[in-house]
Amino acid sequence: MNIREAIQIGLKNIENIDDKYFKVMTLLSNTLNVQKEYLISHDKEELTNEQEREFLIKINKLKQNEPLQYITGKQFFFGMEFKVNENVLIPRFDTEVLVQSVIDYCKEKKPNGELKILDLCTGSGIIGIALAKNIEKSKVYVSDISYKALEIAKENANKNNVNITCIESNLFEKINENEFDIIVSNPPYIERNIIPTLDEEVKKEPIIALDGGNSGLDFYENISKEAKRYLKSNGCIFFEIGYNQRVAVTEILKKNGFIKIECIKDLNGLDRVIKGE
Repeated sequence: MNIREAIQIGLKNIENIDDKYFKVMTLLSNTLNVQKEYLISHDKEELTNEQEREFLIKINKLKQNEPLQYITGKQFFFGMEFKVNENVLIPRFDTEVLVQSVIDYCKEKKPNGELKILDLCTGSGIIGIALAKNIEKSKVYVSDISYKALEIAKENANKNNVNITCIESNLFEKINENEFDIIVSNPPYIERNIIPTLDEEVKKEPIIALDGGNSGLDFYENISKEAKRYLKSNGCIFFEIGYNQRVAVTEILKKNGFIKIECIKDLNGLDRVIKGE
């Protein structure tokens, strides 16, 4: 089987899957450890038996609705490559709005000393790592209830040459530090009864990273209630939110004593980030 034939076989096997050409090319380039452009210019090159088997296994996983990122084991986010697997939520590009919002706030704040940042519900560590990479004077702590997720976060920190402190904790339960300048979180925020209706690929991701309780607001309630004990008096909290949660999360922050509450939209014009001081 040569590269051209492999592409054709891959496309035929996943006829009913969206973006099938992109996904076949991604899986084949991942299998051969080459750029996608290489596949076009070397389409008559033969695959080894091992490469052929590996590629067909990956195509079959795609047919079984396994997310592309879990099959390749990686996702790109904020200009960096991150390892992902079934123990962590797949990073979405919308979350870059959350990271950029924190970076912009820090530039405006222009601290003389080090900024202390806590990333709650970190998963693969993308938020905390991106902040540590892009904010020079920062000491970043990341926390998650999942030990397996934190192992991935540690690998990603090493992969991107970033120092972070990882804490296994159910929200603030084992956070012994305080006086944070910033608490940031992309918590689970999908309403429980919505989860069965999600795309099959999304349902392959950890339910613990998706389920925000019956209202989708459980984590916003719990984090906001405790956050003031861990923030400096002028500290700031940043949440990623669902497109329809601006009003509810704003009210939760107000109820817990936060002021200067702002909503930041993503590139699609949807409410994406809530910030409160």
